[in-house]
Parts: sequence; C-alpha cells; structure tokens
Amino acid sequence: MRKAIIASCGAYAPENVVTNHYFNELLGEDVSTWLEENVQIFERRWCAPDESTADLAEKAALQALERARVSADELDLIIISTDTPEFVSPSTSSVVQHRLGATRAGTFDINTACAGFVTALDIGSKYIQADERYQKVLVIGAYAMSKYLNLKDKKTVTLFADGAGAVVLEAQDDIDRGFLASELLTRGEYNEWMGIYSGGTRQPVNETVLEEHTHQLQFVHKFPKELNPEIWSQMVRNLSDRIGEPPSAVDRYFITQININAIWETLDRLEEPREKGHTVMHDYGYTGSACIPMAFNDAWEKGLVKPGDLVYFVGSGGGLAFASAAFRL
Repeated sequence: MRKAIIASCGAYAPENVVTNHYFNELLGEDVSTWLEENVQIFERRWCAPDESTADLAEKAALQALERARVSADELDLIIISTDTPEFVSPSTSSVVQHRLGATRAGTFDINTACAGFVTALDIGSKYIQADERYQKVLVIGAYAMSKYLNLKDKKTVTLFADGAGAVVLEAQDDIDRGFLASELLTRGEYNEWMGIYSGGTRQPVNETVLEEHTHQLQFVHKFPKELNPEIWSQMVRNLSDRIGEPPSAVDRYFITQININAIWETLDRLEEPREKGHTVMHDYGYTGSACIPMAFNDAWEKGLVKPGDLVYFVGSGGGLAFASAAFRL
C-alpha cells in the first residue's frame, strides 16, 4: 500500500519582532504580565508593510524543498491553508507555484481557519494514497493576521501573529511509516463567534464597514474554555483507537498554539506528560494555520523528533473546525 511520508519540513517568521511591552504602550495598561503568566506569549512576529502571506509561504516552502532535496519542478501538487489569503481570488497557492517555478504542480487553497494545516495534511496524504500520479505534494500553512487586527482591541491584537510552515509529502510503497489516520470535525454552531466578517460577498468592505472595523478579526463571543480540551482529547483517543496505539505510545503532540493551558489540560486529560506537547507560541505568538507546522519544524530542528517516532497533529480554528492526523516519521 502506498503511504505518504513527511520527507522534510520548513518554516519562516517575519523579521519584525513585537514584544509585549509594545502593547503596554499601545493600550496604556499592563498586558504583558497577563500574557506571560496566563498564555506564556512573550513576543511575536508581524509582517513588514510590504510583506504578505505569499512571501511567508514561499520562504517556508523553499526551506522544506531544500531539506527534502526536491526541486520545485518535481512537485505534483501544492496545497496552501490560509484564512489571510493574498487575494480573495485567485488562490495564494497559484502565486507561490509561480514564484517557486513548480511548473508541473496543480494548486489549490483551503480555508478551515486554524485547523487548516492539519486538514491540508490529510488531503495531501490521501491524494498520494489514492492516485499514483501524485508522488510529491507540498503542504503549507501560512498566516498574516497582523494585517487584519484592530490595534485597539486587546483581546486579539496581543495574541495573533504571522508566519508559515511547510512539509513535503512523498509517496512510499510497502512501509509501516507515514500517514496512519485522520479525523475532521466541525461545530458549525460557532461560525459567528470569531472571524473576519466582511470583505466577502455577504458584507463587502465599504465606508461604514471601515469605520466599524468589521473587516478586522473579532472575538464576538467568548468560547467555553473546556471546548478545545474536550474535543482535542477525544480526537486523540479516536486516532489511537484507529491505529491501535495508546496515547502513551505517542512521542510528540503538536496542538494548536493559542493557549498553553488548553494544551496542558488536554495532555492532563490523556494522562500524558505535558512535555510531549511541543510549543512555540512563547516566541512567535499565535500563528493560526502556521502554528502546528512551525512547532513541528522547531522540534525537528532541535532533534526532538526522529525517524520512527509517532506524532499526532491536532488543530482547531474558527468555524469551529477541528482536524487531527497521526504519522509515523
């Protein structure tokens, strides 16, 4: 049976470092203490004015391709997950395909918000399993949410940041590693609780919208704090049931990086050591669809994941959308 293996990874974050103290001055109050004590975010990266989602995606992709020793013209497919696209239309993936010179690759974008990278990983793996024409697939999660932030809204402006992460998936035959199982789940009743609610067809951007800032990211309602840990831990159990390995057999968990307490609670529910949940939000803030591949890349660079390891990816984002995937490296 053909399997999709993770051949390499890459990541990129903008050079512009924004510390918590910037927000103390911006908002006229101490938000740094709360950020450091409650979510353990100390700084983040924001795009330069002339830097975009496609720029971030391109740089992460180039690193992943170099590490896989794959040239761009060998790629069969490029999938980009983002909810901060280069344009409403055409796709960000078409921009990146052209820049990379991936002339043979088909492209498309997906948007399941911050669950997007794991969703794209699932899709790319199944393309490889289902169709022998797809041998090499580039999967990218990219996020430039700083361009959609209301600088006066401390609930969002202090958390969200920019970055990109990428993996190269390759086809391998008759092996016991690679993609093992996945699950997608949506709780659509929360679709109006957080998002960017204008700029599309239902509510175009106009003078009134610009004045009300509704083209920017909003937390409309506060989510139940137990929601992510409940669903994440259940998705982990579902993966373990499917592949016949208990949660204790998992070497690393890569979970959406918006709240370290939610990650810890998830691992506590699973009776797993907190150290297995690798995190990077401390230095990069919350990078949405990029956070999981950025965390995986960080662990890979530090030698914390190695061939043969069992890793779980668990993502969630607006919609609410959830996605999980199990891989043997």
